[in-house]
Amino acid sequence: MKRRQFVQRLAAATAAAPMLGLPRIARAQTNLKFSHTDQPGGARQKAAEMFAQKVEKYTQGRYRVQVYPAGQLANDPKGVEQLQLGGIDFTVTGTGTYATHIPSLNLTALPFLVETYAQGWRLYDDSKWMHAQFGKGPAKGFRFLATWEAGFRSMTTKDPLRTPADAKGKKLRSFPNEMMRWTLEAMGFNVVILPLPEVYLAIQQGVVSGEENPIDTIYANKFYEVAPYVTLTQHVYSPIPLTISEKTWQKLSPQDREAVTKAGREVEAWIRNEIRSNDDRQLKDMEAKGAKVSHPQIAPWRDAVKPVYTEAKQKYGAEVDAVLADADAIRKALPSG
Repeated sequence: MKRRQFVQRLAAATAAAPMLGLPRIARAQTNLKFSHTDQPGGARQKAAEMFAQKVEKYTQGRYRVQVYPAGQLANDPKGVEQLQLGGIDFTVTGTGTYATHIPSLNLTALPFLVETYAQGWRLYDDSKWMHAQFGKGPAKGFRFLATWEAGFRSMTTKDPLRTPADAKGKKLRSFPNEMMRWTLEAMGFNVVILPLPEVYLAIQQGVVSGEENPIDTIYANKFYEVAPYVTLTQHVYSPIPLTISEKTWQKLSPQDREAVTKAGREVEAWIRNEIRSNDDRQLKDMEAKGAKVSHPQIAPWRDAVKPVYTEAKQKYGAEVDAVLADADAIRKALPSG
């Protein structure tokens, strides 16, 4: 058989294969990396796995998302840097982590900005100021897809925390964020910056006397085992926006961009309900395991952090007025009482 005839027959056979019930040649699947720092048992990991399944489904298998929890690839700040470089494709971390690259996002960590989940969701979904800040992401190398939930930040310490007087001079771990440092120092703490996966051992060894995080993070990382006093200050609302590397985004077709965004927002709805629903259950479980959960009088803590607003206004000017105006309107529309 001549070569030309062979090629023609092969082409005809390949075209007819679907009609004959023969398998199609599978299209190559692109693997994408999703990095985060929470433990495998946390809601963040469950959400990431759900997101991975949805991306694969909505892209008809063109993309597969591999999830790397517990800081396997990077801690939170390095994860955002890796997004910018294209070394990873997705991450989910506190809004304050992105503030290294978009400084105005520090203002999302103003203490006691919102009081309920409903208020926090409205702030992130509807605030014109917030949308403007997120709109700066692509120029910085990452794009915000959805606002996943983590909850309100509270304290876990080795000793009781009744008032800010009990915080004076104690070493407390936090993440690298200017506003968080201002807030915790105003409360009286000496702030120590540590990656999340190192915190349990640091408390156990006495490097710090405690840490502050949302309830789900405290629960997943079992911080209550080494710092049994769980004080529900709820001093900062701390969701965890999902982002994609801008380098990755630019490689996606319009269809796949829509699929990835859809997946992120569907998981947003799930994790918001999950976190809000789990708070009480997780606190009761921690108490059953020896944790001492307390609801302090919030007024002294609010008073202690008033200088943070003055300091923020000196540095950020009109940006503070803008975010406070949006937050005030939301609190009036959705009162906590």
